Amino acid sequence: MKLDYIIVGAGLSGCVLASMLSTRKNKSILIVEKRDHIAGNCYDYRTENGVMVHKYGPHIFHTTHQNVWEYLSQFTDWIPYEHRVLAAINNILVPVPFNLTSIRKSFSEEKAESLINKLLTKYKPESKIPILELTKEDDIDLRMLSEYIYKNIFLGYTTKQWGMFPEELDPSVTSRIPVFISEDDRYFQDLYQVIPKEGYTEMMKNLIQKPNIEVLLDTNFVDIRDKFDCDYLFWTGMIDEYYAFKYGNLPYRSLEFKFETITDKVPFQSVAQVNYPISEDYTRITEFWHFEKNLNKPIPESTIIAKEYPFGYRPQTDDIPYYPIPTDKNIELYTKYRTINNKSNIVFLGRLADYSYYNMDQTVKRAMEIGLEVIK
Repeated sequence: MKLDYIIVGAGLSGCVLASMLSTRKNKSILIVEKRDHIAGNCYDYRTENGVMVHKYGPHIFHTTHQNVWEYLSQFTDWIPYEHRVLAAINNILVPVPFNLTSIRKSFSEEKAESLINKLLTKYKPESKIPILELTKEDDIDLRMLSEYIYKNIFLGYTTKQWGMFPEELDPSVTSRIPVFISEDDRYFQDLYQVIPKEGYTEMMKNLIQKPNIEVLLDTNFVDIRDKFDCDYLFWTGMIDEYYAFKYGNLPYRSLEFKFETITDKVPFQSVAQVNYPISEDYTRITEFWHFEKNLNKPIPESTIIAKEYPFGYRPQTDDIPYYPIPTDKNIELYTKYRTINNKSNIVFLGRLADYSYYNMDQTVKRAMEIGLEVIK
């Protein structure tokens, strides 16, 4: 069967790209998706008690890219939402990223003010300092602070999340958990911070609801690739899978979510996300009701939480690969796969295909850029 465009994967990359390509109304577009639903890891659904649950973990859209914001805003209304995260350490809850408020909660008033004054003398207000940089401080008090944060916030969470020590990871990962020289306790500082009003699944349904787009669910493209021919193939899955694992498997981290319905304590926690860097086997608990509380809905009679357990992705299983693991060795293997392709009509994009730890807005931006390049 001959088609103009085939897109493998109905996640954020695939749906945005399909929407961009659909402007060429004389072109046929087929999206092939392994799962039984669109939206990939952004998939969400509303429960009987009205709570919108993110099946594959919390997704908060945040961006400073005006073009990304304007494009997606054509397909959804938004709920303003500023994400705040707390970490449970030593029987207290402190904001993360670790900031000036966190310091005041963790130390005596006198010690906290001394540490804050030293930080503000050394670093600019509102700056974000990678924790591994702070551990190199000469000042004995700042080094003590860095060791406290490293041990209580950074080390445990990182080893649970990634299965390795922070020093083994690429700085692009470790820099995501900085020390914030500010009292701003928002997890993100982007201009736009929102949740789609009717959910990510509905937003992506709107993206691909075009006459020249067809979606094939519950189908592994690898099993049917010989049945199709196309002018362009866009692959958003694992790049090693596309090449039949010719050089071996690229490592990924996977996640297991254990959902619980809570009736005796609603809300269950004061913010949507509480991290557990020291205690517990899970990394965090998400309570989904908080994402929509700006709609001034009544507190539901029951609430839904998800406990999140990371583990190493097991190839050729039903595990879902969530995160590439950017180490020098893994990037070298990825590069080996990437340099195989010498065909201009086969395009790789997305977190798995690019083996990059993209945020959602970066994913959208890349899909938009590729779409524009193809249709220009």
